[in-house]
Amino acid sequence: MEIQKSYKGIFEANKKWVEKINEENPDFFTHLADQQNPDYLYIGCSDSRVHANEIMGLQPGEVFVHRNIANMVVNNDLNVLSVINYAVEYLNVKYIIVCGHYNCGGIKAAMEPKDLGILNPWLRNIRDVYRLHEKELDTISDPQARYNRLVEINVYEQCLNIIKTAEVQKSYLAKGYPRVAGWVYDLNDGILHDLEIDFEKELNRIRKIYDLTKGE
Repeated sequence: MEIQKSYKGIFEANKKWVEKINEENPDFFTHLADQQNPDYLYIGCSDSRVHANEIMGLQPGEVFVHRNIANMVVNNDLNVLSVINYAVEYLNVKYIIVCGHYNCGGIKAAMEPKDLGILNPWLRNIRDVYRLHEKELDTISDPQARYNRLVEINVYEQCLNIIKTAEVQKSYLAKGYPRVAGWVYDLNDGILHDLEIDFEKELNRIRKIYDLTKGE
C-alpha cells in the first residue's frame, strides 16, 4: 500500500538526515544528548503546518515545546500545567511564548454552532474567550477578519492564564523571569507577529485577584 511505503520512507529519510548532520557537524548528537538548557517555552497549536524550531529559526535543544489544539492553557489541564511547572522550576526558561496562527482549525470550529462530540469541552474554552470579548468581535462584520481577531484574542487570554500561575508569578518576582509573550504566525507568508503584550502591566493588573505570592 502507498501509505505503508510512505511510512517506511520516514526511516530512510531519517538515516539520510543523520548522515547529513554528521557530515556537517560530527559533534551534533553528542552535544544534543547533553542536558537541555532552553531559554524558551513555546506553547503552540498542534497544527501540522506550524513547527516551533523552524519558524523561530532555532536548533534542537533551544526551545521547550508544548502543543495542543488552538494553543490553549486551561487551568485544569495537568499536561500543560506540568509543562509550565517543569519549564519554570527546572529549566529556568526566560520566556514563555504562546503562539497561535491564522487559519487555525480549532478557532474556526469554536466559531461554528456544531456538536463535535469529545471536542466540545475543549472548544468551550475558546467559546468562553469569544464570550468575554463578544462586544468587540461582533462589531467586526467581515467573517475572516473576525476569525483572525479571535485568533489574536485567544493568544492574549492564554498568556493571561499563564501569568495567573504561581510558578510564573513567584519566579518573575524573585528572579526577573520568565516573561510571557504572545505571537501569531501567518501561514500565508511565514511571518511571526508579536502581539506586544505588556507583561509587567498585565501581571500587576491581575495580581489584585490572582496574586499567589503571599506568604513567601
